[in-house]
This record gives sequence, structure tokens and C-alpha cells, in this order.
Amino acid sequence: MSEVITLARPYAAALYKWAQETQSTDRWSESLMFLSQIMEDGQVAKAASNPKIRKDQFEEFFLDLCRKKLPEDALNLVKLLIQNNRLRLLKDISSLYERYRAENEGYVDAEIATAYPLEESDETHLTALLEKALGKSVRMHATQDSSLIGGVLIRTGDKVIDASIRGQIERLAKRLYS
Repeated sequence: MSEVITLARPYAAALYKWAQETQSTDRWSESLMFLSQIMEDGQVAKAASNPKIRKDQFEEFFLDLCRKKLPEDALNLVKLLIQNNRLRLLKDISSLYERYRAENEGYVDAEIATAYPLEESDETHLTALLEKALGKSVRMHATQDSSLIGGVLIRTGDKVIDASIRGQIERLAKRLYS
């Protein structure tokens, strides 16, 4: 995993720098998200890693999928990644790009998983607590995960706060068995 991040980092850093210079950070976020979604398709991923398919054939196929949705500079990125056998890095490039953007713009993305849907007042309160603890503005993305039983699981970048019932049971079980 760390090798993949190491390979993706220069692309993400260069893209973010270019996006800042051209004042197109939003457009690049959208383009990278779109490209990542295309690569998540099983057939596309399989074709990308198939050694029997020539690069130029795959490049034409992939560009046909996204030509109408992406600007020319994003299509050039696709060509570069295909030629360097780095198309599989798209999701990591996108993730790192968003991390650089968040750091520069002074916010953090927080993924919140709860066993039950959060009410608006709970989201507001949790956002305020996270902003105070992290010292940055928080963009919260809430999901529901019934396997948590209760409580909350928060992910912000490399930090994980597990205040779920499931997490507490797992920690208790580790202490009992060790």
C-alpha cells in the first residue's frame, strides 16, 4: 500500500500545484473523482491490467469513455498515466489531491459512521466538536453502519476515533484474551 502512495504522490502534488496556478481546483477534483469511478468498474480495471491489450487500444477505449466529460488537460493526464502504466493509481492520486487541497484550504474531510441516522442537531454538534479538536473547519460525510451497534466511528485523514460499541467490545475482547 505504501508503495502505491509513494508512486501516486508526485502526480497528486503536481496536479494540485497546476490546479492552483490555473485556479481550477474544483474542476480537477471533479475530474479525478470521475476518473476514479471509471477505474472502479470491474471490466475497465480488468482491461487496464490485461497484457494482451495494446496500450494504444486501451488508451482509445478509455478516452472514448470520458472524452465528453473531461477537459483536455485531464485527458492528457489519462494518456500520461496509461503510457507510464500508472492508471491503477487514479484513486490514490485523487485521494492525495483532495488531502493537499484540504490542507491548503484549511478544512478536513471527516467520514462519520453511526449505527443510526444522525439528526441535524447531532451533526451540527459533532461538527463543532471536531472543528474545535482539529483546529480546522470540517466537511462531514455521514454514513450509517448498523454493525457498529451504537456510538460513532470517525475518520479524518490518518486519524481514526472509534467510539462505537463494536470497537469497545473488540478492545475488551483483546484485553481478556491477552
